[in-house]
Order: sequence, then C-alpha cells, then structure tokens
Amino acid sequence: MLGVAVRKLTGRRLLRYDRFDARSVAGYLCPPGEPGYRPLAVSVVRLRQVAEAVEFAGLMGFRSGAISTRIRSNIGGRMKVATEQEWQAARKELLAAEQELAAHERRVTEQRRELPWVPVEKHYAFATEEGPKSLPQLFDGRSQLLIYHLMYGEDWKTACPGCASVGDGLGGMITHVNGRDVTLIAMSLAPLEKLMATKTQRGWTMPYVSGYGDDFLFDYGFAFRREEMSGIARDEFDMGQLLREAPQWLQDYRDDVGAPDLQSAVSVSAGWSVFAMEDGAVYNTYRRYPPLAGPPYAPLLEFVPKR
Repeated sequence: MLGVAVRKLTGRRLLRYDRFDARSVAGYLCPPGEPGYRPLAVSVVRLRQVAEAVEFAGLMGFRSGAISTRIRSNIGGRMKVATEQEWQAARKELLAAEQELAAHERRVTEQRRELPWVPVEKHYAFATEEGPKSLPQLFDGRSQLLIYHLMYGEDWKTACPGCASVGDGLGGMITHVNGRDVTLIAMSLAPLEKLMATKTQRGWTMPYVSGYGDDFLFDYGFAFRREEMSGIARDEFDMGQLLREAPQWLQDYRDDVGAPDLQSAVSVSAGWSVFAMEDGAVYNTYRRYPPLAGPPYAPLLEFVPKR
C-alpha cells in the first residue's frame, strides 16, 4: 500500500534500500531533474518513517522547497495541550480507529493462514552449531518452522545493522513460540563461522543457521546470483535499475556491511518464511519480503508521542 501511495504522489516506484531522514523528504517529492531529486528507495527497517513523512507532507500540502524545515519543526515537535475531558474525547475517537485496525489485522491473519501449502520436493542442507542438518531437521521436533532471513552476504564483513536489531530481540521469544509448536530460527547466506562470531559478539541466543553453499535461499527469493541480478524486478524493487543508478545510499550501505561491490551489497534480502510439516512432508506456507515491520521493540515506540 505504501508503494501505491508513493506512486500517486511521485509517479515513481518504491525501491528497496535507503537511509531515510525527515530532512530528505523534499527530494522524494521532487520530479526528476529538479534540484534535490532522489530516487525513492527506502530501508526495510525504516519504511514506517517514510510512510509517515510522505503522508504528513501530502496532507499539509507541502512542496519540495519548504518540506524539510517544516517537518523538523512539527514531527515530534510541538505538542497539543488539553484538558482531561478533551483528551478523553480524542481517545474515544482513536479507540474506534484502533478497534477497526485490529479487526482488519485479524482478517488479514486469517487470509494469510488460508494460503495454499506448496510441497518442498528438493533436498536442502544447512550448516548449524550442531552440524549439518536438512530442512526437516531444522523443525527440531515441532510441526512449524519460522525463519527470519537476516541479511549477511557471504563476502560481507558484518551483518546488516537493521537486521541485527531484529536479531537482538528474537532470543526472548524462543521459549514462547517453542511452546506453541513453532521453531524459530535466523538464517543468513554467510558461512557459519561468520554467523557464530556475530552471535557471540551480540549475545544472541536464538538458533542461527547458514545457507551457504546451498540453493535454499536462492530458490525462495532471499538471495540472488550475480548473473541474474540485472533481470530481477519485483513489486518490492527493481534490482537492475538499482544497480544501474548506483545511488549514494547504496554505496554507503556497501561500506557499512563491508561488501566488496554493489552487486554483493544487494545479494541478499531480509524477510520471513514459514514451513509446516504434515505426515513427514514439508510444505512452504508463507514468505514475506520487504517492506517489513521494524525490530521487535518497534510496536512499543508507537505508544510514545515523539518519533
């Protein structure tokens, strides 16, 4: 929905990675060729900020030249002061919207659970702390497997900082999801020794699995081979366009993760995949690519007034 809204405002496709701050909103709303124009490409962990800023700018009727200053002074800035009675009235109006949103989320959840199951007919092998494992073995005795695809390219020096913030919050969830017949793991393309070094450094406790040397991540759209990159175009992003334009933010991201070149910097995708086991057979039931929700603590920050 964000991509549709943005295309209505800008006429341009929403791409995949970017570093966003409110100061650069003007560039996103500039037509190509005007001073300050930037290709609209957003980070998978900061899409919510882009949505809020673009929506805010559109509602307030801002044009490119004035957006930066006014967003800085209004978003997270001046507050409304009211009486308790006025707050209660506003809260009642908000409650109706929250209840409507909750009902919609329940409908979407049921629609997601009704997706068809696709049999996994190929053998996959993964490197784990306990040694090599097949896909069925990753279930660890449970009937459902939930995988967080943490971006860490095979030749990167470090994991994606945004993805790592998600990893920071997964450990506390393990016991709870395990008790509900779900095995939760993280998976990356980088070799196991790199994953274990990162896990130790950050104090992670969730199982962390490497797909290095296997087709799994490529087959399910969470990794990309160099010879195929120029032709990859999804609803979420156009990789060929991204590499041709080579924007500064992508060059910065390459430096952040220590990738040797831009192709390496876009060689993996964040996301979630879900598998289920029934009568010994494994099925893929769901995959989620960017845009994604933020780290586990992000919903808590929605309660506070300052962004």
